[in-house]
Amino acid sequence: MITAEQLKAVHDRVEQLHRYLDIDAKKMQYEEEQLRTQDPSFWDDRERAEEQMKLVKGLEKWINGYKEAKTLADELQLAFEFYKDEMVTEEEVDADYARAIEAVEDLELKNMLRQEEDAMPCVLKINSGAGGTESQDWASMLMRMYLRYAESNGYKTTICNLQDGDEAGIKTVTMEIEGEMAYGFLKSENGVHRLVRVSPYNAQGKRMTSFASVFVTPLVDDSIEVYVDPACLSWDTFRSGGAGGQNVNKVESGVRLNYNWKNPLTGIVEEIHIECTETRDQPKNKERALARLRSFIYDKEHQKYIDDIASRRKTMVSTGDRSAKIRTYNFPQGRITDHRINYTIYNLAAFMNGDIQDCIDRLVVAENAERIKDSEL
Repeated sequence: MITAEQLKAVHDRVEQLHRYLDIDAKKMQYEEEQLRTQDPSFWDDRERAEEQMKLVKGLEKWINGYKEAKTLADELQLAFEFYKDEMVTEEEVDADYARAIEAVEDLELKNMLRQEEDAMPCVLKINSGAGGTESQDWASMLMRMYLRYAESNGYKTTICNLQDGDEAGIKTVTMEIEGEMAYGFLKSENGVHRLVRVSPYNAQGKRMTSFASVFVTPLVDDSIEVYVDPACLSWDTFRSGGAGGQNVNKVESGVRLNYNWKNPLTGIVEEIHIECTETRDQPKNKERALARLRSFIYDKEHQKYIDDIASRRKTMVSTGDRSAKIRTYNFPQGRITDHRINYTIYNLAAFMNGDIQDCIDRLVVAENAERIKDSEL
C-alpha cells in the first residue's frame, strides 16, 4: 500500500511537469495554431500546411500527455481517500499508483529529449565486424532485436538495404525506423556491441568474442536545410534482387548513390555510398537515397557539436566516438552490461527479444544529467 508521502510525490511531479512543459502557454499556442488550419486557403501551399499540421500535432501530444498524467494522479488521490472508507482494496490503490507513475515517468523522459532531431525518424545501420560467420550471425541477432523493439513500440520499420552473410547472418543492414521519438531513444545505440558466447560455428565448441557496429542517424525532413553539392554527386543503377515480383530482376530499379563529402573542418574528402533497392521504382529509390544522404550530412555536421561537448565532459553517455565499445552481451552468464553507465542485467533472452527500453531510459536520464551538469560549468 502506498503512503501519503508517495501520493504527495506524484502530485509534486505532475505540478513540476506543468511548469517545465509550460502547459498553459502550449494550450494558448495550440488554439492559435489550430485556428490557422481552418483558413479556406490553408491547403493551397501543401508543404507549409503539412508543417503547420506537424506543429499542431506536436503541441497536442504534449497537452494530452500532461492531461493523462494529471487525470491519473487525481484518480489515485480519490482511490487513496476511498481506501480509508473501505470502498476500494489496497491492490486497486497500488494499481492506480503504478499507472500514474508510468504516465509521469513517460512524460518526464520525453521532456529530456529536447534536441530538434530527437523527434525525428532515424536510419539504423548494422555492420558485422571481423570474424566471418560468427560476427555476421551476431549482426543478424542485433537486427532482430531492434526490429522487435520497434514492433513493441508501434514504430514503422523499412529495410532499405540488406546483404546476407556468406554462410549465415548478415554482413550489413540499413533500416529506417519511424515513430515518436525514434531517434531520441535509439541514438544511444551508436557504437560497438560485443558478443561473448560458445559459437555454434566453432567445431571445438570454444567461447568466442564477436563484434558488430551500430550507427544511428536522424532521418531529416525538408524542414531542415542540408546542402548537397550536385557536382559531387553521381549515380549507378543495377538490377535489384529479393521480393517485389519479376520486375525487380528485369529492370535496373536499384540505385547506388556516390557522393564526395568534404569535411569543412579538416578538408578531408570522404566517399559516401548509399544503396537503395526498396521499391521497383527507380525515381523513388533515388529520392530515398538522397534523403539518407541529407541525413548523413546533417549527422556529420551535428557530430562537431557532440565532439565539442565530449571534449569538456569527464563522464560521457554519448562520447561521439562510434568506435567505442558500449555494451557486452555475455551469453554463458546470461548477462548484459552497458559500459557507459555500469548497468548490468541478467534478462538476456528478453533483451535480445527487444525488451531494451529500460536500458535506453537509463541512458536518456544519464545523458540529461550530464547535460545539466555541463550547463552549470
